[in-house]
Amino acid sequence: MNFFLRVIRKLKSIIAKFHRPLYASVSYLTPGNYLENRTAFITGGTSGIGYAIAKAFAANGATIVISGRNEERVNSSCERLKNELKDNHGIFGIVMDNTKTETFASCFSQVLEMVKPNKIDILVNNAGVIGGHISNSTEEEYDLCLDTNLKGTFFLSQIVAKYMKTNNIHGNILNIASSSSLRPAASAYTISKWGIRGFTIGLAKVLIPYHIVVNGVAPGPTATPLLNRDALDDLSCSTNPLGRYAVPEEIANMATILVSNLGRTIVGDIVYMTGGEGIFDNSGMDYSF
Repeated sequence: MNFFLRVIRKLKSIIAKFHRPLYASVSYLTPGNYLENRTAFITGGTSGIGYAIAKAFAANGATIVISGRNEERVNSSCERLKNELKDNHGIFGIVMDNTKTETFASCFSQVLEMVKPNKIDILVNNAGVIGGHISNSTEEEYDLCLDTNLKGTFFLSQIVAKYMKTNNIHGNILNIASSSSLRPAASAYTISKWGIRGFTIGLAKVLIPYHIVVNGVAPGPTATPLLNRDALDDLSCSTNPLGRYAVPEEIANMATILVSNLGRTIVGDIVYMTGGEGIFDNSGMDYSF
């Protein structure tokens, strides 16, 4: 056994010598007025995809409020956004735990106070955690995934949708789904994302008569802290047909389009940004050209 391990390690070291790190040169949508006079509430906006969406929205004219569970991280993320965008106005943060649904009404009232006289017309349900594989999940891990990813999204959407309907706001709700919803659900995380997939379709059907547009974005493997990766790392991903991880800015670009007037006729859809993973089969058939 030790012999085979040594051989495998040797092979890996040889491959590494010839491996060229893969990076992606990705820009935000040209800063402009795609979201001028819009106001967005983005959950889990202190890092990764949520942070990138907040930055893209603000760069395109939106007032933004990001949420996170840790006050220090919320404050530091807001300061970082202000510094990167050179904007001392229109960027706010609030401490909110997506598992504590009983706090949502109070938190949303605080959000509305922050952005006065603006009204929230975009909700991005981004907060999420991973884990809970069937082989070793505890009940606590299962509950954390389902409560954060699905239950929290359900009840926050309920509050914001009622608010938009009551105030005749022709707004948008965008759910951050996952390519995992295309795979067998063998973990609490994947179950939650299957739920988000179905909920996005159902919520869209219920709300479109009130001109509230609901859609989802489903990233594949993305270089975020959730996967312990950083956009500055080597982005190579051998299991992805694209050959690399996505970066948060790419997801943010699509999110900007979907909640802008460019996306008003896209209703109840999930845009899969997977690099082909989950779409193409793995049968081993030769598809070379």
